[in-house]
Formats: sequence, structure tokens, C-alpha cells
Amino acid sequence: MLVVGLLDLGPPRPNARNVAEFRQGLAEAGFVEGRTVAIEYRWANNQFERLAQLATELVQRQVAVIVAIDTVPTVLAAKAATSTIPIVFRARR
Repeated sequence: MLVVGLLDLGPPRPNARNVAEFRQGLAEAGFVEGRTVAIEYRWANNQFERLAQLATELVQRQVAVIVAIDTVPTVLAAKAATSTIPIVFRARR
């Protein structure tokens, strides 16, 4: 099963809409959580200092891709943790 890592600076509850949209996008591409893809969630709960550790956990979990949610520090933490795992993110306008 494909494993995707989701890394977010914030807490889970306020980001429920983003996660729902992410799951919907995966489903539209044929990836259904729990059936064809597993998602490893890592939430920093607005603690910047936790991002590096959480990104490293995803690398150790050997995820296929890291989805860094919406902040430059999140993207930079993912980038610092790996040079081999693809990192994707959405930039806000």
C-alpha cells in the first residue's frame, strides 16, 4: 500500500477542510485512504520546533511522498529531512 506523509504546522481540527479536500483529490486520482493509500499524519500544533522531528519521523516511516501543508517552515523542515522523498505543497495566494 502506498504511504503518504502529511506534515502540518497547525493542529488537526482547524485543518479538517484541507484534509478533506486532500482526501477527495486522492480519491479522484484513484487512491482511497485505507484501501489503496495510507496517510501518516503529523501535526506540530503550532510548535515550530517540532517540525524537524515530525518530518524525520515521516522519512523514517519511508513514506512515498511528503505533503507539506501551507507554510514555508513546514516545507523547509521536510526538505531538511530528506533529499530523496518527493515533497509537494500548495502555495496560498
